[in-house]
Amino acid sequence: MRAGVWMGAGVGIGAGLMYWTDPRSGRRRRAVTQDKLRHALHEAQLGARVVARDLFHRARGYFFETRGRFRREEVDDKTIEARVRSALGRVCSHPQALQISVSLGRVRLEGVILKAEHRKLLSRLRHVQGVLDVIDNLEVHKQLGGHPKLQGGLVKKGDRPEFLQRNWSPSARFLGGLGGGSLLTWGLWRRGIPGIVSTVLGSLLTLRSITNIELKRLTGVGGGRLGLALHKDLLVHAPVEEVFAFWRAMENFPRFMTHVAEVRTNGGDRSHWRVRGPAGISFEWDAIVTRLIPHQVLAWKSVEGSTVEHAGIIHFEPAHGGRATRLDIRMTYTPPAGALGHVFARLLGADPKKQMDDDLLRFKSLLETGKATGRETVSRDELPVPPSGPRPVH
Repeated sequence: MRAGVWMGAGVGIGAGLMYWTDPRSGRRRRAVTQDKLRHALHEAQLGARVVARDLFHRARGYFFETRGRFRREEVDDKTIEARVRSALGRVCSHPQALQISVSLGRVRLEGVILKAEHRKLLSRLRHVQGVLDVIDNLEVHKQLGGHPKLQGGLVKKGDRPEFLQRNWSPSARFLGGLGGGSLLTWGLWRRGIPGIVSTVLGSLLTLRSITNIELKRLTGVGGGRLGLALHKDLLVHAPVEEVFAFWRAMENFPRFMTHVAEVRTNGGDRSHWRVRGPAGISFEWDAIVTRLIPHQVLAWKSVEGSTVEHAGIIHFEPAHGGRATRLDIRMTYTPPAGALGHVFARLLGADPKKQMDDDLLRFKSLLETGKATGRETVSRDELPVPPSGPRPVH
């Protein structure tokens, strides 16, 4: 066993030396590696400064907040009212439906409020500095629209703990990464179920800290089509009718999208996609056109139950007196394993955003010059024509 390990290590070291000292490409490989190491060191230094600054300001804020709680100060009613109104925005979706009056530090509340926000509002106001008491005369309603003053808007969730928020601060990411790394290290050295649980939790926490992506999006569980989003604005020097016709014929996509192997349409609103993923793995799904306004909007999404949840929408706008077209392209999707699938893809050298940029440059070249090079060199004359008489779908 030990001899096999040593032999494997020797083979690995030998292969590495051959790779780095190769007479033809070794110098370029070493230079590229040095550049990447310098870039990584520079990014690490910037990140360390950001974390240190964030930790300092947060610690300073907590210090003054704590000191203020133990120091009794005389605050006039006008200042207290201003503080109360400032606090409303975080916990109340309809602050205009409340009437507030302050007398000798006692806050009187009148008006209407949603039941889901009532208790959070009272708790929040009692912690406002200078407030001695809160007199609750509010009329509580269970749902939006239950009163003329409670129309529209969204129910406020109130202040959430740092680690339950969608985006973590630099300090939270730093502390979460330390905690995740500790759990991961302990789990790798520990055997049995506790070690496995610790390894899994440590891995998820570490990835959550590094990527700053919610766990449901990171794992693909409950992330929906909004797992990952790509957005691009593009100006193409071609008439809007020509650009729209190109996108409407979805069979064109594999000609400039290098990761799309095939798109088959039935001549109507339904299409079948086959896409190459990391390590050469192929994924297939069916999609349907959900919105079609000729020369203005084209939208599609994967059908229910697809392996890859995917959606896209493109807005077309004439520019430069009709000689060009401005496109607003938005695509969202959740691959298998969620954002973890993208982490795996990045390890293999695939960057979805860079891939989209490269694909759209090929598309632009194809429309403007009549030729583009991706997996193959293709001219505009070889492309499929769009289906005749597209049927608008709303």
